[in-house]
Amino acid sequence: MPVTGLKAARILCLLPGLTAIPGSAQQTAVQPAETGPPTLTVQSTLVLAPVLVKAKGGHVVLGLTGDDFHLTDNGIRQNLALVQDTDSQPLALAIVVETGGAGARHLADYWQLGAELDALAGGVERRVAVIGFDSTPHLLKPFAPNLDGASGELGNLHEGDQGGAILDGVVFAVEQLRAQPARYRRAILLLSETIDHGSTATLGEALRLISNTNTTMYSFGFSSTTSAVAHEASKFRSSESGPARGCFSREGADAEYTGHYDKQVLDCISQLAPPLRLATMAFLTSRNALRANAAEAVAQLTGGEFFQFHDAKGLKKALIAISNDVPNYYVLSFRPKSLTEGLHALHVRILNHPHVVLKSRAEYWIDSETAR
Repeated sequence: MPVTGLKAARILCLLPGLTAIPGSAQQTAVQPAETGPPTLTVQSTLVLAPVLVKAKGGHVVLGLTGDDFHLTDNGIRQNLALVQDTDSQPLALAIVVETGGAGARHLADYWQLGAELDALAGGVERRVAVIGFDSTPHLLKPFAPNLDGASGELGNLHEGDQGGAILDGVVFAVEQLRAQPARYRRAILLLSETIDHGSTATLGEALRLISNTNTTMYSFGFSSTTSAVAHEASKFRSSESGPARGCFSREGADAEYTGHYDKQVLDCISQLAPPLRLATMAFLTSRNALRANAAEAVAQLTGGEFFQFHDAKGLKKALIAISNDVPNYYVLSFRPKSLTEGLHALHVRILNHPHVVLKSRAEYWIDSETAR
């Protein structure tokens, strides 16, 4: 259907990135209701993908139709529809804030954010919770419809220990969001430094949970200390090779891989794990490049947004910017042509508009039950 302009309505609550309706990957058969007409459900997976389209100058591109988008799922082009009237879905929002480590220096930046949070959430039914984390996550304020309560909690935070387990905080937030009603869309607002310190969860585990629970991430990060960055960078040695003369080994590799070890890794993975065979190079390299920056990685790979800030003024400016972007997302839907179990890599582009900048989700997962 043609679109003459997206509604200026807040659709943060309906940016699940990828979800089956309602909130699971596979629907059941038609179920008769005890009273009233029977309820019809669909026996195929419906995937939703939010896409933000901007010109290189930074302004939002409006007026596109479903035919303007080209989306591949594991390299296979999908038949798309553009979701209409997506401005009334309720929102479950988890605000996840780092109170330990470097986060302790920024606690005062979170005072008096009520107006900005209200603009971000929009005029929809909502439930908001506040989660703090240092070495471990803590539920500071359970989900409640009163946004003022969440804003007040942010203005009364207490300094934690020296830890900063970002991924553990995100996973904890996802578990809290699971308990919210299925009709609610789920989102996480992360306020943290960029480098993870001490999480037991991995980036892959966090991404999979976010994908499986229809959660969109919006991350606002302040820079980690130089020593912290150096320490984390030392853990990731992209120059390391695999076993001698094995698939991942640099020794004896084909000439085409010279200077492009990531491509060699991708091809090796495609031999070992068929579900990844058609995964795009851009997806895998972006995950590799971002893995030391947990705050940015989780936001970008799940189709959300990442902003850096230095103080309260910068944070408020970033929140206003994201609240202006949210109502202008396009939401695409498709039913996957292949229900291969495991990771599905998505790639979106705009036909006949080569110079636009896109933000969209890079991955989702199909579990074994859905695949069967």
